[in-house]
Amino acid sequence: MRLDYESEFEPELSPKEMLKLGVFNGSYFNANEREEFPKDWFVGARTSADGRPDKKLNYFEVSASQPLRVWQEKGWINPVDPLGWFQWYCRYYQGRRLGEEDIRQIKRWKAMKRHIAQIKKGCYPGDLTCRQKQRQALLHWAYDSRKI
Repeated sequence: MRLDYESEFEPELSPKEMLKLGVFNGSYFNANEREEFPKDWFVGARTSADGRPDKKLNYFEVSASQPLRVWQEKGWINPVDPLGWFQWYCRYYQGRRLGEEDIRQIKRWKAMKRHIAQIKKGCYPGDLTCRQKQRQALLHWAYDSRKI
């Protein structure tokens, strides 16, 4: 049974698809953190071999992330998901539900839609060279900016 807020949450990309495209500079999960997720999510994923962030591993080859410490300082991190939104999404995708935390994260996901409007207004359709940082940020939130 879906709750009301869940009906509004329709990510365009699965965690596996996001990792394969290239997100978070290739360094979101370390080897230990990967163990809780299906191994096939990481087959073909654009991840850093040495664990260091590398913007060239992102689909648009630009950095569109702030360091985790910034997210922690701003209070955007819930201790249940200490790595942030993507960790929450991976766990949600696998079936975990947390009520209020799910509502909070889905509201944050929905807020990213403003970037879609900016890309539509400022770019020609299909021009993936336009607003690449915004497009990469959208990929980090499971929006497929290649379709805009």
